[in-house]
Amino acid sequence: MKILAAMSGGVDSAVAAARAVEAGHDVVGVHLALSRMPGTLRTGSRGCCTIEDSMDARRAANLLGIPFYVWDFSERFKEDVVDDFVAEYAAGRTPNPCLRCNEKIKFQALLDKAIALGFDAVATGHYATLIDTPDGRELHRASAWAKDQSYVLGVLTAEQLAYCYFPLGDTPSKELIRREAEERGLQVAQKPDSHDICFIPDGDTRGWLSGHLERTAGQIVDESGDVVGTHDGAHGFTVGQRRGLQLGRPASDGQPRYVLSIRPVSNQVVVGPKDRLAIGRIAGGRYSFTGAPGFNLETPFACEVQIRAHADPVPAKAWLRKVSEADRTEQHRAEATHEIVVEIDLVHAEPLLGVAPGQSAVLYIGTRVLGQFTIDRAEAAETMSAVASTLSV
Repeated sequence: MKILAAMSGGVDSAVAAARAVEAGHDVVGVHLALSRMPGTLRTGSRGCCTIEDSMDARRAANLLGIPFYVWDFSERFKEDVVDDFVAEYAAGRTPNPCLRCNEKIKFQALLDKAIALGFDAVATGHYATLIDTPDGRELHRASAWAKDQSYVLGVLTAEQLAYCYFPLGDTPSKELIRREAEERGLQVAQKPDSHDICFIPDGDTRGWLSGHLERTAGQIVDESGDVVGTHDGAHGFTVGQRRGLQLGRPASDGQPRYVLSIRPVSNQVVVGPKDRLAIGRIAGGRYSFTGAPGFNLETPFACEVQIRAHADPVPAKAWLRKVSEADRTEQHRAEATHEIVVEIDLVHAEPLLGVAPGQSAVLYIGTRVLGQFTIDRAEAAETMSAVASTLSV
C-alpha cells in the first residue's frame, strides 16, 4: 500500500512509520505544522508541534529512508480546534480539543489530502486496533488498556476508518515501543510523552483563556440561588472544581463546596456539596458512529461509557431520542434535534463524578468503539434512585 505516515516527532509515530516501512509499504512521512508560532521550542513533556518536534520527525524519516514533508495546517487548526475551544468555554462548556483535532485535522483535513494525492491509508502512532469483519471495519481498544487511545479516536466514521492504519495497536506496552525505537536507532526513543493541551504548553488554561475571552464579573451562587461569592470570569471555572472559589460565606454544614454548573447566560457559577457531583444520567448531541451499529438505536441497548481519556468505562444503557424543549439547558446546542441518552448502571457501577457539558462520551460494546457524543446535560445520581433497580443491563 501507499501510506502517508503522520509523524509528530514522538517515539510512537516514529515506530509506527518504521513498522509500515518494514511491512513493505510505500511510505511517505509528513509532519503537521499546527502552531501559529513555528519557532516555539518544546519544554520537556510540555507542548507539541514545535520546531523541535518537526526536526525530530525529519531525523526519523531520514533514518528510515523515506520522503518527508511538512504541511502547514496551522490556519485550519486555529479555526477548527483553537477557536472551537474558546467558543465552547464562552458557552459554559468544557471541550476536549484532542478529540476535535482528531476529528477535524488528523482524520479529516489530513486524510482528505492524503486520499486526493492517491494514498491508500494514513498511519499514526495511536494505540488502537482495527478489525475487518464481513460487516465492515471496526475500531477496538488496543491490547494494552493502559495505553489504549481508542477514546480519542471515537469521533472517527466508518469512511475514515477505511483509510486508517494503526501499527501499534497490538503492542502490549510503551516500554516495548521505546526499546524497539532504540534498537532501530531512532533518537526519539526516550523522548518524553507530551502532556496537557498542545496549544497551552504551560498548563494554565484559565490564564490562557483570559487572553482570549473578556472577563466579566459575576455571582457564585448555591443551588437555592443564594449568592455566596463573586468571580471575575465564569470561563475560569469547570465542573468539579474546588480550589480557587474564594467563597465569602461557608456552607451551613461546614463541608467544602464544588462547582456544580456554569450558567453562561446569567454569568453565574453554581456551587454545592461533593455528593451533587455524582451523575447517574448524561445526554447530548453532536454524535457520530464508527460504523453501522447493527441494531435499532432508539431501543435501549447495553454498553459501557467512558467520559475521559484515562477514565474507567462504566456499564450503562443508552438510546437515541428526539430532543424536547423541556430537556434543553443553557449549554445545549440549539441545532441539536436528536440526542443520545445514557443511564449509568448504578447497581454495578459508581456514579460518574464531575461531568461537565462539552465533555465527550464514548460508547463501547465490549472492546469495540460504537461511537461518541458531546455531553449537553447531566442528572445527579440521587434523582435516579427510583430507576436504579431496573438498570440490570
